[in-house]
Amino acid sequence: MLAKASHDLGNPSAAMMQARTAFVCADNADHHAMRAWVRFLQSLISYWAGRPGEAADYATLGQNVAGNVRGTTGVWLACLSARAHALIGDADATRTAIQQAEDTRAAVEPDDLDAFGGIMTFPVPRQLYYVAEAIVHLGDDPALGESRSEAAVTAYRDAAEDEWAFGDEAGAQTDLALARIARGEIEGAIEAVRPVLDLPIEQRNFGITSSAQRVRAALHAEGRRSIGAAADLRVEIEAFTATPTSVLVR
Repeated sequence: MLAKASHDLGNPSAAMMQARTAFVCADNADHHAMRAWVRFLQSLISYWAGRPGEAADYATLGQNVAGNVRGTTGVWLACLSARAHALIGDADATRTAIQQAEDTRAAVEPDDLDAFGGIMTFPVPRQLYYVAEAIVHLGDDPALGESRSEAAVTAYRDAAEDEWAFGDEAGAQTDLALARIARGEIEGAIEAVRPVLDLPIEQRNFGITSSAQRVRAALHAEGRRSIGAAADLRVEIEAFTATPTSVLVR
């Protein structure tokens, strides 16, 4: 939990150090599911730190130690692999990981980590979000990316309380914005990202601000730096990311 908190505050070095300690604890306890879960955490930290190759490697390590684990951690690791390989640009590995996530989901038997809930489990809405993000990152089918992102946004809008997470919902919304930018739908992108930009500072964690910065970068990449609504959105994102949650704990 300390590692996740450090990650949310934008300190990947501290987060990884704490995650390594967590893995030693899981190893000493001889808990296969917890070993795999900590590898998920290390993959997550690396992914948002801009190290997709390392993120993919940690996901693989997690899958290797999972053994006979049948909880949702296995689905999580496959989805992490999909996102990391999509950022790398390996379409085949991304699609293989997405299929693996679906196959693993079909065979899930909730374990003791799932019983804790929260960050210890991987519900279906979160899987939809990760898969959508992987497809958006690949960028070879913007229409599919948009439809998958819409499905993830809808899933979070309708999610039960124990399956909802504001950070993942925000991620799905920014992915939808990215897909719409790729399709040239700037007004639609603004609509998609609006709920994210309305989040209070207390909820502007590292993942959310990084996702918002991806939207800003996509506007630049599409050559829309100073065109009407796109320029206004870029300025608003700059202001949003300038005041992350970490400013409250300095």
